Amino acid sequence: MEFKEYQEWAKKYDLFKPTGNYNTVAFVEKVLGLTGEAGETADKIKKILRDKEGEIKEEDRKEIVKELGDVLWYVAAIATYLGVSLEEVAEGNINKLESRLKRNLIHGEGDNR
Repeated sequence: MEFKEYQEWAKKYDLFKPTGNYNTVAFVEKVLGLTGEAGETADKIKKILRDKEGEIKEEDRKEIVKELGDVLWYVAAIATYLGVSLEEVAEGNINKLESRLKRNLIHGEGDNR
């Protein structure tokens, strides 16, 4: 599936619609949803480290993939609300990482290093 196709498909499941105003329940719900799903993903991995000595079994992998799907949905929704494509988000990220790699700044802190 292509990013554009996924982003279009994901709109179908949004209970709200983008308005261009970011001080709305619709937009804030997406941001909070993203943090919640990222937290659920992290929690599943934490429990694998704590309870299973870091061994990820197939069932664990399936559950993590489900959570990552939820994370992806919220990323797609937020991008839609911002009026950008997932492709633009991905390309921007790759360009940022390539620049850091070329300048030997992959390690370190700060968004604009």
